[in-house]
Amino acid sequence: MRTIKMLEKYPPIHRVFDLYCQEEAAVFLDSSLENHLGRYSIIGLFPYLTLVKGERFTVNGRECGQGFEAYVKEYLERHRDENFTDLPIVSGAIGYFSYDYGRKKEGIKSRHKKDTNIPECILCFYDVFLVEDHAAHKMYLVANGKGKESRIRIEEILRKIAGIPTEEEEKAIEEISQKDLKMEANFEKEGYLGAVDDVISHIIEGDIYIMNMTQQLTVYSDRLPYRVFQKLRKDNPSPFGGYFQYGDFQIICASPERFLQMKHGHVVTRPIKGTRRRGRTKTEDKMLREELFQSEKDRSELLMIVDLERNDLNRVCIPGSVKVTELFKVETYATVFHLVATVEGDLEKGKNVMDLLEAAFPGGSVTGAPKLRAMEIIDQLEHGRRGIYTGSIGYLTLDGGCDFNIVIRTALCRDGAFHLGVGGGITCESEREFEYEETLQKAKAVLEALKGS
Repeated sequence: MRTIKMLEKYPPIHRVFDLYCQEEAAVFLDSSLENHLGRYSIIGLFPYLTLVKGERFTVNGRECGQGFEAYVKEYLERHRDENFTDLPIVSGAIGYFSYDYGRKKEGIKSRHKKDTNIPECILCFYDVFLVEDHAAHKMYLVANGKGKESRIRIEEILRKIAGIPTEEEEKAIEEISQKDLKMEANFEKEGYLGAVDDVISHIIEGDIYIMNMTQQLTVYSDRLPYRVFQKLRKDNPSPFGGYFQYGDFQIICASPERFLQMKHGHVVTRPIKGTRRRGRTKTEDKMLREELFQSEKDRSELLMIVDLERNDLNRVCIPGSVKVTELFKVETYATVFHLVATVEGDLEKGKNVMDLLEAAFPGGSVTGAPKLRAMEIIDQLEHGRRGIYTGSIGYLTLDGGCDFNIVIRTALCRDGAFHLGVGGGITCESEREFEYEETLQKAKAVLEALKGS
């Protein structure tokens, strides 16, 4: 039996997650940038059903003869659970879909070996959720009663939360600053510039209109991944961040980009195309913001991706329902400006979140257009698999909803190495040096977090 309890007094939700950050499969969807996009933060604890798609598909560790997509679709239909609250989730799963999952789904083979041996996707259905509503300043504990220990878990969580000191100021994170990072890139600068030239050649020849070209950085550090996350969320707040504890690897995310949100059958996607760094002075900041807003190249990029996203949504949405509701909006973040659009539609009856993901994943803003040809060229020109980078993390609910981001501004930590991808959209108007520098600018927030205080 489900229990939903509003907490009378509570500390910020990230301080609650501090207590559980080492718990196996504990996850935190963190809206540290509290705006209209980042209203809720969600903690998932104590999974009762774990789906892992890798070379094999396993359910709670046992190989399953059914295909992953078919299993999820059937499970969602058989276990539908209406949500009569205003909370974004009371029952469902949190997890990730890697770019490589999408590549395989589209039937595109890779010439690259695996750099990090992680599953293509993981979905965990959780017994317990903690949800903070930043706008209403309320926190809720949701326990679904899965297993004999559910009541004990509730009491333990409430006791632990009550034991967190209530003083306003948080304890400083004690860290030694690491000024110089040992870092490797899978592209030399000239190699990346040459790859940009190759992309432009494909565009001129008519193979594609736009393509997202990326490189992978590996940073070696003995810094604890959770400390990196704490630093990143403090200095670079984002609406779609998170920390995932999967035992032998961790995901540290500060993404500004929503990929897919669905509630009551209404679908929203918000592609980003166009980036400028923040200025060093107010005057320079204003100039760079206006430069992005007026940029014909960035506007052209965004229009092409908006068209792609419209086509993807039209595959599963009610005819005539797909609309562009926002275009060329400049959003401000700690280290960059982004140019953003919003596309909305209504899902056809009889389809669910897996149909939506199959139609739209991976996101067009991080592939290119046409999507399949762009993905083929990505594998030809990039120097390694993307892994989780440019995939999605988020949640899906048993009442038919979902909210997933685009995995950017993200590090995957495994065996003392932090892996992060950086890239940007290439068109025939692209300037090679600018595109290369933009990739480094996008890495700045994560690299600064890795350096520490």
